[in-house]
Amino acid sequence: MLLLAFDTATPAVTVAVCESSGADVRVRASTSSVDARRHGELLTPSVRDIVEQAGVALGELTHVAVGIGPGPYTGLRVGLSTGQALADALGIPCHGVATLDAVAFASGRTTPFIAASDARRKEVFWAHYADATTRTGEIAVDRPANIDTGGLPVIGHGAQMYAEVFGQDEAAAEPLYPSAAALGEVALRRLAAGEELPEPRPLYLRRPDAVVPGAPKKVRQWQA
Repeated sequence: MLLLAFDTATPAVTVAVCESSGADVRVRASTSSVDARRHGELLTPSVRDIVEQAGVALGELTHVAVGIGPGPYTGLRVGLSTGQALADALGIPCHGVATLDAVAFASGRTTPFIAASDARRKEVFWAHYADATTRTGEIAVDRPANIDTGGLPVIGHGAQMYAEVFGQDEAAAEPLYPSAAALGEVALRRLAAGEELPEPRPLYLRRPDAVVPGAPKKVRQWQA
């Protein structure tokens, strides 16, 4: 299998081409940059460059995998719409992978921990993991002070932002962002194991920041 992976659910724009042969997964090329305001500008050129660096043609790809968040709506939809459009044009499947699962996998941890990303509004998206490959519950969104970590280490950008609340050093939060290399390997391993991956649809845990404005209030005219 030859898979193109990318994620735009965090400030990072990350792209990779991964291939698998049986249980072995190899990253052919990858790149990541952190710029919360340029997802739309950076993603397509990054895909073009990484496919070229990997020495493959788009027509050789057999799968696309894209991060489904949770994350800010604007950045998240860039990756999801690109993934679906590209897969549709190539006639190949597009799979979803939870962004925190990619952060967790990149950590390589073999003992329990929590992964957390910035959810804005002074909250974080977070989940428990038994190890780098095993999430033990659903992803949730809460204020850091309301999360009972049970003394477990916390990784990710959310952990760095609220290191004092979690009672740990900022340096202990690495990796901060997902890597497409990790996301691609997660997807390929799950596909090889016969697991069903999520649809490439946004994982929303709350209402968006932007809302449709209501009807304008009536203004009563002043009369003398």
